[in-house]
Amino acid sequence: MTNRKSKKILLNLLLILIAVVTLAPFLWMISASFMHDGHASTYPPSFLPDKFTLTQYTKLFTKLDIATNIVNSFILSISVTGISLFLNSMAAYAFTKFRFKGKEKLFTILLSSMIIPSQVTMLPLFLMLKEMGVINTYFAIIIPGLANIFGIFLIRQYAQAIPDSLFEAAKIDGASDFQIYSKIFLPIIKPILVTLALFTFMGTWNDFLWPLITLTDQSMYTLPVAMSNMMSEHSKDPELMMAGSVLTILPIIIVFLIMQKQYIKGLMMGSVKE
Repeated sequence: MTNRKSKKILLNLLLILIAVVTLAPFLWMISASFMHDGHASTYPPSFLPDKFTLTQYTKLFTKLDIATNIVNSFILSISVTGISLFLNSMAAYAFTKFRFKGKEKLFTILLSSMIIPSQVTMLPLFLMLKEMGVINTYFAIIIPGLANIFGIFLIRQYAQAIPDSLFEAAKIDGASDFQIYSKIFLPIIKPILVTLALFTFMGTWNDFLWPLITLTDQSMYTLPVAMSNMMSEHSKDPELMMAGSVLTILPIIIVFLIMQKQYIKGLMMGSVKE
């Protein structure tokens, strides 16, 4: 009994140590964002500011106008997430409950496209969007995110567990396909939709390379692109960089904390075998 208790204590201590090592850079980033200029570069380095100050955050919102970049990121992330959820869920509904010739082959072809690196498709996608005349507009970010093969696959796998009898009963009662989709299908798959929404929001919010390629107007820059420019211009201001980093990851943390229960539920229930 004593031996088992000792192992449990050692395991807990190891987990605490791992947690501290993992969180230490994140905690220092938050602490450094409240330091005055030059304090984060002192040796030996200080983990806590000698005097808390909001100077770095004031600079970001007054001199660098980072509020515009935050709004840009929110607009794009919410737009891409909302539209992609609608289109992905409709496609998954069709692949799950409709019967048509070549359905499985078409789905296999779509799945096979997931192995193609996104960097390979960037050039042809850029040329297509250029021909459409949407480069340097938000449509250049939104259009590629309208549908996602991973999203269709994730929802389809989750929806495999829904019995066909439920949809057949609704059809007998005179419900149309869209009514079945909106009033039966969507409420049932809510957990996986939340999971996919979190994936999509985080991916769009953190995306750096594609907005950098397609947006040339600085007033339209998203937060990661603006942060990259700021790092090159203010590389000697680590406190300012840390404040910008905090603002970049804070929305993601808040969204995850709000949606974590549904997110975990969607992951646990989404791995249904056919």
